[in-house]
This record gives sequence, structure tokens and C-alpha cells, in this order.
Amino acid sequence: MANHAKGTHNPTGLKQINLDQIWDDLRKGMDEIYAGDHMGKPRYIILYTHVYNYCTSQHQQVPRPTTKSKRGSGATGGGAQFVGLELYKRLKDYLQHYLDELQKGGCDKMDEEVLKFYTSEWEKYQFSSKVLHGACNYLNRHWVRRECDEGRKGIYEVYQLALITWRDYLFRPLNKKVTSAVLQLIERERYGETINTRLVSGVINCYVELGLNEEEPGAKGPILSVYKESFETPFLEHTECFYSKESSEFLHQNPVTEYMRKAEQRLHEEQHRVRLYLHETTLEKLMQTCEKVLIQKHLEIFHAEFQNLLNDYKTEDLGRMFSLVSHIAEGLGELRNLLESHIWTQGLEAIEKCGEAAINDPKLYVTTILEVHKRYNKLVLTAFENDSGFVASLDKACGRFINNNSVTRAAGNSSKSPELLARYCDILLKKSSKNPEEAELEDTLNQVMVVFKYIEDKDVFQKFYSKMLAKRLVQHLSASDDAEASMITKLKQACGFEYTSKLQRMFQDIGVSRDLNDQFRQHIDNSGEPLEIDFSIQVLSSGSWPFQQGTTFTLPTELERSVTRFNSFYSGQHSGRKLFWLYHMSKGEIIAYCLRHRYSFQASTMQMAVLLQYNCADTWTVGALSESTQIQLPTLIQVLQILLKSKLLILAGASADPQVQPGTSKQPAAVISSPSRLDAMAPSLENGDGDEFDLQPSTTLSLFLGYKNKKLRVNINVPMKTELRIEQEVTHRHVEDDRKILIQAAIVRILKTRKTMKHQQLVIEVLNQLASRFKPKVNIIKDKAIFFFFIFNFSPFSKHPNLFACTSPAIALLYISIPSYSRQKSDLDGVLQRCIDILIEKEYVARVEGQKDTYNYVA
Repeated sequence: MANHAKGTHNPTGLKQINLDQIWDDLRKGMDEIYAGDHMGKPRYIILYTHVYNYCTSQHQQVPRPTTKSKRGSGATGGGAQFVGLELYKRLKDYLQHYLDELQKGGCDKMDEEVLKFYTSEWEKYQFSSKVLHGACNYLNRHWVRRECDEGRKGIYEVYQLALITWRDYLFRPLNKKVTSAVLQLIERERYGETINTRLVSGVINCYVELGLNEEEPGAKGPILSVYKESFETPFLEHTECFYSKESSEFLHQNPVTEYMRKAEQRLHEEQHRVRLYLHETTLEKLMQTCEKVLIQKHLEIFHAEFQNLLNDYKTEDLGRMFSLVSHIAEGLGELRNLLESHIWTQGLEAIEKCGEAAINDPKLYVTTILEVHKRYNKLVLTAFENDSGFVASLDKACGRFINNNSVTRAAGNSSKSPELLARYCDILLKKSSKNPEEAELEDTLNQVMVVFKYIEDKDVFQKFYSKMLAKRLVQHLSASDDAEASMITKLKQACGFEYTSKLQRMFQDIGVSRDLNDQFRQHIDNSGEPLEIDFSIQVLSSGSWPFQQGTTFTLPTELERSVTRFNSFYSGQHSGRKLFWLYHMSKGEIIAYCLRHRYSFQASTMQMAVLLQYNCADTWTVGALSESTQIQLPTLIQVLQILLKSKLLILAGASADPQVQPGTSKQPAAVISSPSRLDAMAPSLENGDGDEFDLQPSTTLSLFLGYKNKKLRVNINVPMKTELRIEQEVTHRHVEDDRKILIQAAIVRILKTRKTMKHQQLVIEVLNQLASRFKPKVNIIKDKAIFFFFIFNFSPFSKHPNLFACTSPAIALLYISIPSYSRQKSDLDGVLQRCIDILIEKEYVARVEGQKDTYNYVA
């Protein structure tokens, strides 16, 4: 053999093997492979050796044109470079012939039979082709790779060649039959039949494998072109038709709730189907198709049923509808609107059911609101998975019915809700026999903050709450200092430091007053001149407490000495400070020895002054009492009304010899004057609902010696209902005045910063800045803007009547930044003077001593 090779000029010494020498045995081996016969390792090695020997043999050089490889280098064909081409052609012809014969056996089969034939032959063919691919591995690694690198088209590795041949000679003739049979099998499964899923998965596996990248034979992974074109597209169309028909028929025969269960079940089935035998890339498109047919086409029916489910509070069905509709883009919008409208309606109805009682019962009003919120907050958490859109719907609905309902309409303003909420807080935090445990109280305060979140007029709540807190602190009525501090902390977290700064300073003043009382008692003890009564005071800073200096009158002699001594003591401690006594906030304890029992009355200072007059005379006229006590007649009449209603005094006709003497516990309070006023929230007397007495200066009053009461310690220091009503009206009026100032300040800040802006933009900016405190009325903003055009030289452009500019920002800075502002004589018109007077009254600015027209900014 070597001599033969040498005689044929074979310089390398390689064997020269003709394809015909090995083909018969190679083809026989291929028959064994595709017949599925068992092939031992020796036989497999022989087939591999045939291919190797042929590919490495030396042949006659055959001229071949030069080609350019992908790497850009020229390669001249000839000799060993062509070894493999003939073998490749014969392999291709063998596969084509084999599949031609195979196709003839399946062309007459239908339905499940064609699936069994196709999947069975595919599995054998795929396995056999992989075995052949291994036997021809040398051909793949050398000749095929070199041909691909040189840019030859239509050359593939043996396994890819086998797949392409299957696609062209078996798949295409049987494709429609096989796909149709698969769809029929899936439809039978949808109807509840048990099917052979291996038939479906076998076909799907074949379709996926046939998706070859013929342009890039070396690329990894299928491109799914065959799967998508031949199966996925018709499968999705068939699915849409199937569920369109089924959903329409099912809805016609069953309620919507049952249909939702059916739709939910179908979606789960399709997801399971993809995981079981379809390709994973089909899941998204399949879900979109099912959701479109099962849900989107019936959204109107879902919306109509949603209202019924809300009315019946069917949490499970609502959750199922939410889960289904959430798959549709923008599908939840209408459900959110329906929920908002429903909660709003339910809130209005719940408050309206309370009737007029809610107007004067803060607990009933707030607990009714909380019950509605708790019910639908639970629904949002469980059924709607706390979705942000549904949370927003809950918030909007609660905000609407809390700020505008039958109670607010009956009161004539939207500020009734924050007032009632503040009064409810006062009930919770005030000492009583029904005070809850600390943990329960803390939980209740958290619930209060839920309602507070929805209150628009938070400034109204602040005004009422501060007045009630002040009264609790001054009169020692707080149930718990920890609860008071906790509530202030919650308000601070919700609205910021500025909102609660005065409330915190009140607590500080109470602590300072305790120390001051101890110092005063020590001073009295050291002086050696003890007081005849137990006397204590509270000194409050004027800028923090919502109190206003009351009317003056002649103190009882029993109190005058104590007040004088404290004034002297305080002046020695703090030079330059001045005390303004709030007698209307002071109280004491007076003991009556002239009645059947020894009664102790807790009375206001003015009540004490009136009762002590009866130590001097048996009967007094109203005019004489006013002259003796120096209490103004309108105020005196209110004091007498309470004493008459409590039956301590009676109109002329009673004969008695009263001897009323001062007791041992009198507690007036001293404060520095405050620009605000007190909101009294004490309980009414038992007979406080009766008509008031008609008192004239000539009316004669006597002490009622037949007075009876189950309690020996009686509190008569309670306000009249008319007094409460007047104080509430005054508080609302002060809120409106403060709002005007805040609006003015906001306009100045905005125009100072922006310099130029349109009217509508100005309104929007003001609304945004003040939204955390209250909702300003647009007409007030407009009025204040016009006011500033004339007062502070903010002027509209002549060519643009809706465009405003700040032409003199230095003057506008009066409110917010500059330390002082000196007015010119030309500015001294009446309107400007009124504006400055208001600012001075509200303590925004103060006059500079020694300079007539100069003011400091102090707010």
C-alpha cells in the first residue's frame, strides 16, 4: 500500500480512500441507526473510522476557484480541501430518501393517529440523527466548519442537516394535519377530557427544534420561527374563538360571580398548560389573549356587578374581580371611581342617620366616621390588596364626606368637623370616671389622627384644640400628661413644628408655674406672715396661651391681700414684667355654714365675689351687686343665671339669715395677657336646659337656705350654653381673620419670588402653599391680590390685565424678611393705615419706640 502511494506521488504518505470503498458499510450502519437497532461501541467506532479515513485521505487535486473566507484571507481550493463534499452530498441524499419513504406512511393518517405517528417517528429520528452526528463528528469539526468559515451557503453540521431535511420532507407535508390534531386535542382537554399530553409535547418539541438559524449555522439555540408560525399563531386564534364562545354562553346562563370563578379557573388552567407542554415564550401572549376575551370584553358587566358586590360587602368576590380586572391596562380606573362614590355615599348616609344629635355629640360624630373608615379600610386591605389607587379612592371619599355632610351643612360651614374632632379629643383627654386605660387611649388617639388626616381646615382644629388644652392644663383636668404629650407629638408629625409650637410652650409654662408656686410658698414661710387661705397661681406667657384679659372687678377682701403679696413677690423676681390677672379663668373653693349641711362649692372668682356679699346683707338687688362688686351688668347677669339655675339663689320672696364665710382653698390664676380667647367646654348644669331668668337691675335675689344636693362638694363653676355658643362663634371669626393674614403673607412671598406671574398661577400657588392648613376660597385670594396692587405697589401690566408684577418688592418684604420698614408721608392713606393696624394687632409688626412711622417685623 505504501509502494502504491509512493507510485502515485503521495508525498505525505496518507492513504487514498475512495468514497465507494466505504459507502456500502457506512450506509448499512446508517440503516441500523435509523432502524433503531442496538449498536455496540465497536460498530460505532468503525463508522466513525470510515468517516475519519475518508476525510483524511489524499485525493487528486481538482481545480477550484479562489474564495474569500469570513476571516478575510484568500484560500485556494484543491486536494485535501475538498475531501468531505461527496460524503456530505450522499448523507443528504440518504436522509431525503429515508424521509420520503417515511412520509408516505403518514400521509393518510388523521387526528390522534397522525400525532402518534409524527411524535413517534420524530423521537426516533431525532435520536438517530444525534447518533449519526456523533459518527460524523470529524466531518463537522473540519470540513463543515471550514466551509462555513469560507462563506459557503447551504452547508450545515449533520444534525442540523437532518433537522432541515425533516422540515422540508416531512414537516411541511404533514404540518397542517399535525397542528390541527394538536389543537383538537387541547380543545378536548379544555372540555375536561383526559388527553395524552406526550403527543402534544412531542410535537411542540419538534417545532421548537426545527427553528434553525440558517443564516448563522453556528448560532446557539433555536429561533422559534417554525414554532411561532406553525403552532403559536393558530393556537392563539383557536384559543380566542374558543373562549369567546364559552364566555358568552356561560354569562348568559350564570351570574357574574360564577363567571368570575370560571374565568379565574380558566386562567390558571392556561398557565398550567404552558408549564406542562408548551414553550414558555407563549405564556405572555396566551395570557393577553385570554384576558382580552374573558375579562376586557365584559368589563361593562363587571362594572355593573361591582356596585352590587359593594352593596352586599362580598369581600371574596370583590377580591376576585380586582384580581381579574387588574390584568387589564387602565381596567381598575372605573372600579376605583365606583368605590370612591360608594364610600362617599355610605359616609353621608351614616352621618345623616345620626340626625341632629351628631351636631352636639362629638363622640357620636367621630365614632360614626371611624366606623365607615374602618369598614372600607379593611375592604381595601383584604379585597384590593392595599392597592395605591384604591387607597387614594378611600382617602378622597373620606375627605369628601367628612368635610361636607349633613352636620356641616346644618352648622352652615365646613369647619364643624374639625371643631367636633377637637371636642372629641377634649373628652378623651379630660379627667372623668370613664377614662380608658393608657393603651386603649393611645389606640383611640391613633384613630383620631386618621380622621384628622382628612380634615381640610386644620387651622380650625388647631384653634379649638389649643383652647381646650389650655383649659385642661390651667384647671388640672388632664387625664394623663403622657397622653397629652403623645397627642401633640402626633400633630407635630402630621403638620410640622410650627403647628404645635405653642402647644409645647404651654406644657413648659405649667412646669415653670409649679416651681414658681414652691418659691412663693417658701417666700411666705420666710416672711413670717402666712396667708389666711391656700393660694396658688399659674403664670402663663402671653404669646402661647389662647386667653384674653377679662373684665376687671373688685376682688373680695379675702383674696385681695394674697394677690397683692404675689404681685410684690413676682416683681422682685422678674423686673420689667407685668402681670395681667385673668379673673374669669380663676377659681376657688367656698364653704357655706348656713345651710342644712356643710357644703363646699367650687366657684369662679366672680361667683365667689357675689356669694360673699351675702355675708353682709340678706338680700341684694342686681344693681346693688353690680355696684358692690364692680362687675359689669351683662357679665353679672350671666353669673347670677348660673347661681339661680343651681338653686343657690332665689328670686325675692325667700326669708333667711345667711352667713356665708370664705373657705380654706381659693385658687386664682395670674397670667400675662394674650390676644386670643378661651373656648369653654365644661358640662352644663342638670337644669341648664331651662329658660333663663329675666333679671333687671331692680330684681331682688336671696340666698336659698333650703338648698339640697346629694353631693357635699358641688361644682358650680360652669359656663352658660349661650356663653359657649358665643365663644364658638368668636373662635370661628378669629380663624377667618387669621386666614386672611396667611393669604396675604402667601401672596407676598409668591410675588416677591416670582416677580411676574398670571392671576391663575398666583391662585394655584397660594392654594398649594396653604393646603396643609386650610383650603382658601378663590374669591378671597383674588380680593387680597387686588388689595396688594394698591397697598404694596404690586401692579398689573397695562397690556396684560391678568399678568401681575411686584414693582416694589422692598415694601412687600414687610411681612417676611426685613427687620423694619419706614413709611413715607405719601403712603399715609386710610387703607394702608388699616392694614398696618391689623398687622400690629396680630403681632406681625410692632411700632419702633421714638420713631413715629417705623415698624419692626416681629412675627
